Amino acid sequence: MTTEDFRAAAHTAADLVSDYLAELPGRPVWQPMDDTARRALLDAPLPADGRPLADLLTAIGQDVLPHPMGNGHPRFFGWVNSAPAPAGVLATLAASAMNPSSAGGDHADVHLERAVVRWIAELVGFPHPAGGGLLTSGTSMATIVCVAAARNRAARRAGRDVREDGLAGLPPLVGYVTGETHSCVRKAAELLGLGSRHLRTVATGPDGRIDPAELRAAVERDRAAGLLPFLVVASAGTVGTGAVDDFGPIADLCAEQRLWLHVDGAYGAFGRLDPAIAHRYGGLERADSLALDPHKWLGVPVDCGCALVRDTEELRATFSLVPSYLRDEAAGALGWFSEYGTEQTRPFRALKVWATIAHKGRDGIARDIARCTALARRLGELIEVDGELELLTEVQTSIVAFRHRAPGHDEAAVDALNRELPAAVQRRGRVFVTGARLGDHEMLRACLLNAATTEADLELLLTEVKAAAADLQP
Repeated sequence: MTTEDFRAAAHTAADLVSDYLAELPGRPVWQPMDDTARRALLDAPLPADGRPLADLLTAIGQDVLPHPMGNGHPRFFGWVNSAPAPAGVLATLAASAMNPSSAGGDHADVHLERAVVRWIAELVGFPHPAGGGLLTSGTSMATIVCVAAARNRAARRAGRDVREDGLAGLPPLVGYVTGETHSCVRKAAELLGLGSRHLRTVATGPDGRIDPAELRAAVERDRAAGLLPFLVVASAGTVGTGAVDDFGPIADLCAEQRLWLHVDGAYGAFGRLDPAIAHRYGGLERADSLALDPHKWLGVPVDCGCALVRDTEELRATFSLVPSYLRDEAAGALGWFSEYGTEQTRPFRALKVWATIAHKGRDGIARDIARCTALARRLGELIEVDGELELLTEVQTSIVAFRHRAPGHDEAAVDALNRELPAAVQRRGRVFVTGARLGDHEMLRACLLNAATTEADLELLLTEVKAAAADLQP
């Protein structure tokens, strides 16, 4: 392949991607793949001979791009999946062309990661010591990194080196979560040998936030039983409803009880940039660690999470292992990124983060986030005045939890209808919304992350929900 062959293919790819993004708002948000198209991808034979780049791009345009998840569309309200920021899309190509291992060394990707981790910390107001953070595949991995550091600190204080000795001989380490805590925390507890049985589910108030009195009582019960409380996980925006915990009282309790306070900010931590809701995040800066996802509200192309910690040495002491073949005498005091997490070969995630933030700037990001939260509050208002729909909780960030009332039906029938509604709405193709369970209710949840969404899109969402409900009811 010549340079000119690649250049021609790159131009074709740019046109293909540009056309895809331009045409997206006029297409169905999502539609099921037909069997023929699905089987063509599933059963594709391993090729014996290579294909020209032009043929590959044709196949991508015909077989892949027509079948998206839907999250680039302004009427995609499902899960917490953003549209890709154009600057991040372009930067991904350059990062792939360089293709370094961003573990360490004196090359651009390493220094750029130090900078963008600092930028992320500044955006959310989290104290950032040099070396106190790194980019990860997502908050699931960032949570493992942070909880591992919390575990090792607790074990050391109890007189054990968990890296050498494991958890044997220690009292069970106990963590505290709520019923709305993301499942990645349980996975981290299981993977790190803590056991999900030792995650206590603390009651929340009607606003979905941790009840500090209930938390204190749970900690005291476990201490009295000879267990070792070590971790509290608070949320800067739950996935179900967008609830933000009251960090001040929780941080006070953690300081008093010598507990590690970890904040799951995967989706919602960037809400701190919106003056209308910034007050909800007071005390976030007191956490020991924060996990968040630039690939959510910032729109950085997947994958990109971030782990931030207050104490650099706790993180490094948990993961650092430098064999002789990786020694770098010029690495400086901070060493390599691979000493602060589980990955040795690490992709160049920093360039797409840098491009996304630099293209919009802090003020541009803040404007987009404020627009999303304002739209969410407006959606809540539309639901409250609609006789067929019910708002289930206060709109705190940019997630709206609601359900169809199904007038004339008993509670079991209402639940059954709302369980079926998300898939029914999705199949119609005009909007995309997902469901979940909140307390005793099946619900729909609309997550607004796309600043291109309009109030007309919100009205269409509610129209589609009611139309799908009418089709489902006898």
